[in-house]
Amino acid sequence: MKKYIFLFALLFTGYNGFSQEATLPSGTIIHQVFFWLENPDSMEDKTELKKGLETLSGISEVQMLATGEPASTMEREVVVSDWDVSETMYFRNTEDQDTYQNHPLHQAFIKEYGHLWKKVVVYDIRVGNQ
Repeated sequence: MKKYIFLFALLFTGYNGFSQEATLPSGTIIHQVFFWLENPDSMEDKTELKKGLETLSGISEVQMLATGEPASTMEREVVVSDWDVSETMYFRNTEDQDTYQNHPLHQAFIKEYGHLWKKVVVYDIRVGNQ
């Protein structure tokens, strides 16, 4: 339900996936995480990690969550695609993202699924002006 509310909010604030005028509310936090797996050729490990990531949508502060794998786009020097699984989350603000970091479901995810990855890189983006 909260995914639909967030999508409605995006539409209400002017988000249009086909428009160059797409916007997110100022202060929104985009949390992007890239995982390099211990066993990158294991489809079972990828599936297990994605399943674990989906449990994080149970945290009320998470407005939207998407998981994925590298896209088969044109090769370019600037594209990094050596990671195995990614997750992108949206939070209303930094306080919600901080709450997420300490949430028991997030801590349980790290404990239960941490053995699957050998490296993690996180990019947190704040939308709009400081």
